[in-house]
Amino acid sequence: MKLSKSSQLVLVSAIGLVLASFLTACNLVTIDYVYVASSAGSSSGSAGQIYTYAVDGSSGALRSAASPVSSGGSGPVAMATTSDYYNLYVANKGNNSVVHFSISTDGVLVPKDNITLPVTPVSIAVNPAGTYLYVVSGTTSATLTEYALSSGAIGSAAATISLKVPGFTADTLLATGVTVLANGNAVYVTAYDKSAYNPGGTTTSDANPGWLFGFATSSGGALTPVTGSPYLAGVKPSALTTDPVSRFVFVTDYASNELIGYTVLSTSALQFMVDGPFKTGNEPTSIAIDPRGIFIYLSNSLDETVSAYSISLPTGAPTADVSAAGNTAITTDTDPVSLVVEPALGRFVYTANYEGNSVSGFKLNPSDGTIQQTQATPYPTGANPTAVIAIPHGNHPLSSPE
Repeated sequence: MKLSKSSQLVLVSAIGLVLASFLTACNLVTIDYVYVASSAGSSSGSAGQIYTYAVDGSSGALRSAASPVSSGGSGPVAMATTSDYYNLYVANKGNNSVVHFSISTDGVLVPKDNITLPVTPVSIAVNPAGTYLYVVSGTTSATLTEYALSSGAIGSAAATISLKVPGFTADTLLATGVTVLANGNAVYVTAYDKSAYNPGGTTTSDANPGWLFGFATSSGGALTPVTGSPYLAGVKPSALTTDPVSRFVFVTDYASNELIGYTVLSTSALQFMVDGPFKTGNEPTSIAIDPRGIFIYLSNSLDETVSAYSISLPTGAPTADVSAAGNTAITTDTDPVSLVVEPALGRFVYTANYEGNSVSGFKLNPSDGTIQQTQATPYPTGANPTAVIAIPHGNHPLSSPE
């Protein structure tokens, strides 16, 4: 019997996961747990699932660490954790929900509470103090909602802001991501103007398509637009992140194949980095910075690759691509849409591959930022994984350059 290409990929991935578990079982030290949000099946209404994997501290290989748990809805699209790693949140577009889980010491997820949104969630983030959850939502308009957190439990909305393009308030603006500065002083949201950028459809506006909104935070939860917000952000910003010391913000532009860098001023306002934007692979979808703030990693969905850049610490500017020795492209499985650098050692990178139904793993060289595939990668997941996140297990010092 001849297997289809998709069946072959599933079989190879399954064999790889079993092999990784076997090869690392004799000397296994779990340094992180990796969570992947996906569907249980291929149908559009299939229930969402969260898969749990343990990271081998030596090889970076993944093995199943617990049975999958329901995401609390269908179509999970995003996940976030509190900075103490005791709580995980997952946003489901199928029933417009955000579900809160507690995280046990062995990585097991326990559902706690949830909220139902009036519109579809797109992305979520939690402030470093663990006191507020930020949700961007909407398929015909962009909204930022701030929910109070109490010991991880989701409370009532403390603030709701409708995002609009100045001078084009009637345009259809769609949010794509949200992040919080490491010092908690500001929240940033990316969005694009569908009225001005609509491939395959009509446009009705001559506004700039891509935008980055910034809001200063207060201890009472108030959100105040920072000076100059919103900022231009290319054509279709797809993801954003900040560095560990709150000096820089980076945004990927899916349509222009670029990485846009901003410097964070003392007021949390932003200014463009000199010499930017910076070239990426085709259709960048996700971005992460290693825990030491030295290297940037991003996934390119069309190329099916991971790109890596070192950060110039004085300016924040990404340097030339340092993805691999010899400038060899680092390939993932099909359609990487989410990426994470594990936080325990900062030595491994993982991508969730939407069409590959898998996670790809890479080992990070802390000296120069180059990466190479981990043992037995890729590792199988449920159908169409959309988000990947990691938490540390145990007490491990971050790797220093060798």
